[in-house]
Amino acid sequence: MSDSPAGVVDLLGVLAYAELTAFLRLAEDAAAFAPSLTDRAALSDLAAAEYAHFRLLRDRLTWLGVDPEEAMAPFVAALDDWHAQTRPGDWLEALVKAYVGTGIAGDFYREAARHVDPETRKLVDEVLAEESRSEFVVERVRAGLAENPKLSGRLALWARRMVGEALSQGHRLAAARPELALLLVSMAPQEAGTSEAGTGEDLVEIGRLFARLTEEHGKRMAALGLVPGP
Repeated sequence: MSDSPAGVVDLLGVLAYAELTAFLRLAEDAAAFAPSLTDRAALSDLAAAEYAHFRLLRDRLTWLGVDPEEAMAPFVAALDDWHAQTRPGDWLEALVKAYVGTGIAGDFYREAARHVDPETRKLVDEVLAEESRSEFVVERVRAGLAENPKLSGRLALWARRMVGEALSQGHRLAAARPELALLLVSMAPQEAGTSEAGTGEDLVEIGRLFARLTEEHGKRMAALGLVPGP
């Protein structure tokens, strides 16, 4: 039996399943949509990295005395539904999903990790690192837009759909797993001081949360060339 707070176990569980499904989906997209063997290999490399992240999270849960399958189980339906409703239709849609859709979900997990122990926070930051994914996707999407600028509108709409579906599933998870939701709205110790966090403070924190999420999403869209940069 684990002594870790329920919110921490939920965070590691949802991340573990998210990484496992990301591995499976990226591998499928590489086989189905990659226009060249080079692209197929590159996307497969990203898939392999996701699986390595899954193993880190699985091992951490096991070390904490938690059955990884039990920790992941509450999140299977929501994440599977998200993938089912955001199935890409071509190569560029697959790349935008891998970058924008997965990115907004990762931002939520990072926000939750702001209020957990340092070791868990470090692990979350490690598995959500985006450098290799960003470089590959940005290069390929920008090349596709340079070749056919008319794709910009369609891909921008697709990206907005990714975010909308991610937010919908986020609400679903928050309702089902209140301990995980509390990590998003709880004030960090250094922010809370000795006072209790009331409704007003929570609303302010939620406002700041969505401002940060919006800013990060805007940066990704600008990087892809789908919206003007700052």
